[in-house]
Amino acid sequence: CLLLLSSFPIPSCPSGKPVEILLLTAAAAARSEPGFTVLRAASKLFSPFSLGFVLTHFLTCGEIIFRVLLLEKLFTSPFQGAFPGQFVHGLEAVMQGGTCWCWLQPTDVCVSPQLQPEQLDCGAAHLQHPLAIVNPVTATPIFTYSGLTAVAVASVNNYTVVFLGTASGGLLKINLDSTMKVISRRSISVAYGEPVHPIMQFDPSDSTYLYLMTSYQMTRVKVAACNQYPTCTECLAAADAYCGWCTMETRCSLQHECMNFTGANFWASASEGVKQCPSMTILEPEINIDKENPALIIQINGTIPNLNGTNISCDYGNNIRTVARVAGDYVNQFIYCSLLSREKYPAFPDDQDHVVVETALRVNSKNIIRANFTIYDCKRTGNIYPKREKIDCPRIVPASLDPMPTGVSRDITISLANATFSKVNEFPESFSLFVFCVQLHTSEKTDLFPVNLQLKDRPDRFIDSPEMMTVEVYNCATGSADCSQCLGREDLGHRCVWSESSSSCRLQGEPPQTSDVCPAPEIKKVRPECNGGTLLTIRGRNMGRRFSDVLGAVRIGSVQCTPLPDRYVVSEAIVCQTGEAQEAFSDVVTVNVSREGKSRERYSYVLPVVQSIAPLNGPKAGGTRVTIRGSKLDVGSELRVLVNTSKQCTDLSRNDSTITCTMPSAELTAAVPVCVQFENKSCASYDITFKFEKNPVISDINPKKSQISGGRTITLEGRGFELVQNVSMLVRGIGREQTSCRVHTDTVITCPSPAASNITVGSKPAPVDFYLNGRLYADDRPALDEEMYPEEALHISKFSLEYYADPQFFTAKKEKWIKHHPGEPLTLVIHKEPDSLGLESNEYQVKIGLISCEIQIVSDKVIHCSVNESLSTSERQLPVTIQVGKFNYTIAMLHLGGGETAIIVSIVICSILLVLSVVALFVFCTKSRRAERYWQKTLLQMEEMESQIREEIRKGFAELQTDMTDLTKELNRSQGIPFLEYKHFVTRTFFPKCSSLYEECYILPTQQLSSQVGSQVQETHPLLVGEWKIPENCRPNMEEGISLFSTLLNNKHFLIVFVHALEQQKDFAVRDRCNLASLLTIALHGKLEYYTSIMKDLLVDLIDASASKNPKLMLRRTESVVEKMLTNWMSICMYSYLRETVGEPFFLLICAIKQQINKGSIDAITGKARYTLNEEWLLRENIEAKPRNLNVSFQGCGMDSLSVRAMDTDTLSQVKEKILEAFCKNVPYSQWPRVEDVDLEWFATSTDSYILRDLDDTSVVEDGRKKLNTLAHYKVNLPALLVLPTDESVEHKKSHRQSHRKKVLPEIYLTRLLSTKGTLQKFLDDLFKAILSIRDDKPPVAVKYFFDFLEEQAEKRGITDPDTMHIWKTNSLPLRFWVNILKNPQFVFDIDKTDHIDACLSVIAQAFIDACSLSDLQLGKDSPTNKLLYAKEIPEYRKIVQRYYKQIHDMPPLSEQEMNAHLAEESRKYRNEFNTNVAMAEIYKYAKRYRSQIVAALDANPTTKRTQLQHKFEQLGTCTAAAAHLPVSPADRGRPGRQPHDEAHPAPAQV
Repeated sequence: CLLLLSSFPIPSCPSGKPVEILLLTAAAAARSEPGFTVLRAASKLFSPFSLGFVLTHFLTCGEIIFRVLLLEKLFTSPFQGAFPGQFVHGLEAVMQGGTCWCWLQPTDVCVSPQLQPEQLDCGAAHLQHPLAIVNPVTATPIFTYSGLTAVAVASVNNYTVVFLGTASGGLLKINLDSTMKVISRRSISVAYGEPVHPIMQFDPSDSTYLYLMTSYQMTRVKVAACNQYPTCTECLAAADAYCGWCTMETRCSLQHECMNFTGANFWASASEGVKQCPSMTILEPEINIDKENPALIIQINGTIPNLNGTNISCDYGNNIRTVARVAGDYVNQFIYCSLLSREKYPAFPDDQDHVVVETALRVNSKNIIRANFTIYDCKRTGNIYPKREKIDCPRIVPASLDPMPTGVSRDITISLANATFSKVNEFPESFSLFVFCVQLHTSEKTDLFPVNLQLKDRPDRFIDSPEMMTVEVYNCATGSADCSQCLGREDLGHRCVWSESSSSCRLQGEPPQTSDVCPAPEIKKVRPECNGGTLLTIRGRNMGRRFSDVLGAVRIGSVQCTPLPDRYVVSEAIVCQTGEAQEAFSDVVTVNVSREGKSRERYSYVLPVVQSIAPLNGPKAGGTRVTIRGSKLDVGSELRVLVNTSKQCTDLSRNDSTITCTMPSAELTAAVPVCVQFENKSCASYDITFKFEKNPVISDINPKKSQISGGRTITLEGRGFELVQNVSMLVRGIGREQTSCRVHTDTVITCPSPAASNITVGSKPAPVDFYLNGRLYADDRPALDEEMYPEEALHISKFSLEYYADPQFFTAKKEKWIKHHPGEPLTLVIHKEPDSLGLESNEYQVKIGLISCEIQIVSDKVIHCSVNESLSTSERQLPVTIQVGKFNYTIAMLHLGGGETAIIVSIVICSILLVLSVVALFVFCTKSRRAERYWQKTLLQMEEMESQIREEIRKGFAELQTDMTDLTKELNRSQGIPFLEYKHFVTRTFFPKCSSLYEECYILPTQQLSSQVGSQVQETHPLLVGEWKIPENCRPNMEEGISLFSTLLNNKHFLIVFVHALEQQKDFAVRDRCNLASLLTIALHGKLEYYTSIMKDLLVDLIDASASKNPKLMLRRTESVVEKMLTNWMSICMYSYLRETVGEPFFLLICAIKQQINKGSIDAITGKARYTLNEEWLLRENIEAKPRNLNVSFQGCGMDSLSVRAMDTDTLSQVKEKILEAFCKNVPYSQWPRVEDVDLEWFATSTDSYILRDLDDTSVVEDGRKKLNTLAHYKVNLPALLVLPTDESVEHKKSHRQSHRKKVLPEIYLTRLLSTKGTLQKFLDDLFKAILSIRDDKPPVAVKYFFDFLEEQAEKRGITDPDTMHIWKTNSLPLRFWVNILKNPQFVFDIDKTDHIDACLSVIAQAFIDACSLSDLQLGKDSPTNKLLYAKEIPEYRKIVQRYYKQIHDMPPLSEQEMNAHLAEESRKYRNEFNTNVAMAEIYKYAKRYRSQIVAALDANPTTKRTQLQHKFEQLGTCTAAAAHLPVSPADRGRPGRQPHDEAHPAPAQV
């Protein structure tokens, strides 16, 4: 094993250049044999020859880097007699390629070269031959790593930087300080799996680049990527010797890349530490708005050059700057800056008495450092609940107040500070006031009332109370069900007494009553039955007033049970930990609280018995699944299986007689004791041992090639396989999945090769990993520094598998049919293309149908096989298939034919054909005369059909012209638009269709119209404000847990790590991600500023991932949490704009579509109509329909009678729908009566009336089926009356309608699509104009803010392609928000969206998508009609979209303060709309489900680990039990049939 010593500069060279020494010494040098130590010196860089020789011949195992001290002395001392008896020899053979080693002794045959004294100083600069010393040089290792192949060293800024190439294709950069201590380490992958070549050199023209090679490529790598650190703290904390902070340019850079880097304090290196980062401190950070002529005094800290003589100012943003001047000396610089004028102060937020102002120090037109200060206004302090305490503002001094009973008067003393009211007589001059409160009442057990002071005659002004004073009011009669609960309230300051006569708790009178002894405890329930140490829950009444009463008062027989203070519920419940019993017994539970109470049921102690363990041995790598047998092993609440007293057996599962677990790993091979512990007590087993054996060894695998389809049998050879319980094989990088292997003997295992994916033929071999008992197999190697650098501790497999294309087979003549006569011998000759797989004969399997074909001969090109048994003649065709592993290919079909039977059949067929020919000749003569008559008839029919087509085209043209008139004449704009409330808009948008929480369909809230309309049904969405339905016994723990979890979610670092950790789980599907995003939006709805910052950080991560691949695909779909968060954010921010600007034209378009559809005939079964925008819903028949104006009376919806227009071809259900729409058009759809609940009664005369139904006794029967009745069937021409209700429903049968009308070409009806389009064109134009225009009074703030964010991110990443920015903007707003709204109007309005309206809206949405696209539409006669319909308008719409994007771009930029104010206003408007506790509980279920993965992610993140967030997260365990009582959500149930994308989470189309 070789030792690689670090390169170290030696300043004593005569040339004045630093020399770096590479010293390699073999372990065998300790034997004092010649030639085992090589010393080579080179000026500046290692010479290619010496490094190549050394690494080629000696680097064969793990290396260690050392610091070399006094190398010059060690090098020259053998020549100066410092080490007597040792010899120096020159390795002449190394230079000349020979084998002679020349010793400097008189007896040597070879002559040594003469060395001059000066040659001994620096070595390689003057020597012609390498030198060696016999004694090895020892040193202490400073860094270890496995598989080093190349080294290069540089000295930079008081650091020594070592670059190391690795055998796995990586490059390590190690920064060493002056004491040779590793202070930082970075790694990059150059070429995975390929070793770095020993020759690795710096670029001679630019030393900031390094050249390195692998077997297939040469790479020029920059020594540092400083621009990845955006801040000074990150830059200097990285401890990269090359990187430093360029102060005047505010960026992290190499030293020579910073302007004026030679000047003092212009560039701070990493060696100076993060404390040198430039910053500024405002000496008076809080300023009273009433202060006269305030000024800012700024102290400069850190590395900043002398600012005297520079152009400096204070920048407050929005182009507001004030002049600044420099004071103080060069060491302590101070800046005096005028504060911005009073009229330019930022606006105070509505809920704050202060505003935070950011100021930056601007030097030479660039802001280099910044800080915040606060401006506060004492006059605003009393109007709001302040967020910070102002020292000089009038305020209430907080004081605690004693509880007071309900209905009793009480004096309250309040102290004031800074109460100077000299101008008005609002308060006296004293500092203490007495306020008399009269009879505060409460019906609760206890209630808190806030105490405020209001100024006289100023109802809007209160005295500030930084810590809100409250007075507790209690009611003795509430919340005290027994004596102990009542008297126990004394500890809370409640003066309550228990009345035994009335069994009630009431207020203590004067003088105090003395009845303070409660009845004996009553024990109602005891659970569970377990071993000693188990937690025992006792429930009942009168079980103590306080915890001290029950401490030491609980026993099970004679065994003490210790109560737990945090689980004690006064009088009702005691949770205690049972003591240990010496033997098994059963007894009652007693509670002695002044009096003794006993349980009715008995509590049992049982003793578990451990008998054996199997198997008895396993590999020391661990993973062996063992089974421990015994009796009563399922007792106790805590179980541990310890191996060798320290390590635990994991993955425990148990029942009454067995415990199953997985053995850990061990360092040595030995038999170790196995201890089974119940409740952390002593071992229940004393003589059970498990022996760790040597790990199994895999020596080789064969074959080393596989076809892409996989399934080839790979044989593993080795030893020790009898210890292996399960084996799996994985091909890293290209294997689709792990394959299970089979253990045959102690030395043989066979594995089917996995199928390959993402591979091209001829690619390099892929590494293969084997998992033995679930543990990754690896050779015994020196341990790597995995704990400190886990990302670099890569596993390098010594086995590889090369994939080739599947073999190709065909018959001799490549025919697809093979004829064979049954009973004859069958021999198949199968040809194959040459391949490199080297398949053996036993790897082929040929089958004819289900019968195997025995293989006789196998060569590289031909396979012979024969079938000995007869083939079945029941099937005339049998497939010939050949199988190699999982590759199965059908070569041809075998056709089975007869022998003599075929000849006889042929003769019979010829005879029959002769007879038929004679008959055909006679028939032909007869038919020819009939054909002539038929031809004349056909000509007449064609003329009639042509006439019908001309008539239909003429009608279509007339409709196209007449329907172009403005449909607004028929629409009633006066009717109200049924907008949904904001909370229903949010729930429908976030969780469309049905609730993804509880799978309950939503029902809109209704208002009572009249007693006839129907019963009122109120929507109860679980996320809307209401009572949080959880069991009362779980409520305290649940509320505490939800509060703690809410605090964690409000930690930015925790939430980001939490989201990333869940997204990394394979079973965390797209539906889960969208559900989590919507729950987070609800939970953080009150803090939209914080929600926006989280969304932006997650979007930055998404942009980083997309920019490295194809940035145009970003935001194309909704596959991550942040993409759904963006959808929800847009929905919240655009709601007001949607309702105020887009709502009216959108609603009018829907009404126009519905009215246009109802204008013509509609198929009652299929829903197809004469007028539509969608070709699939077009009624392609010419049905003559006449309009009927019906006089209808109906008691409801505020109107008595109307004239309703219907078609005589309408069924009775269709007529009722039109009538209800006419009467209830000003009423939301959820309040309409159902069609099934009303009847249509026709008064034919003044006395005779008929109930009209779709099906009745008068229905016409055709082909045994009834036709639906229409108005024409009843010949209705008199008024009809609509009455309520009949509760009769008509079940429509499946349509078997057969039309006896003469058929015409259905394509001629496509002109009706143009007629409908022309009618609706104005409404569509109005809608697109409302969406894609900017109003001066209501600019789209959120759109501008987010578009600027996208442009900023693109600029940071050097993305300048305008098409990419267009696609990003389109995917984030039009296709993510507007298309979803256009397709789902029920998200915005309380309307009925029929399937037909949905189909029409899909065509409009497709036109909107095409308008936002950049690609030209290639349309032709075969293109779908939904694209052809609006092809003419799409170019104009595209111009509108591009103009809209430009207008947004040209708007003045928004500051963070303006956006935060807008978001705060949105949060305030809908503050109490949602139940955030339910949302938090649902989010916690995901946290519970992936607890271990989240904890691991928190522990791996440096920031969250430093703040110990993983420990805070683990404290949420008490919520687990409470959460189990909540309704089941998708986080806890299986989700079969999960669709990755549905209407619930629409994905924008790519443009």
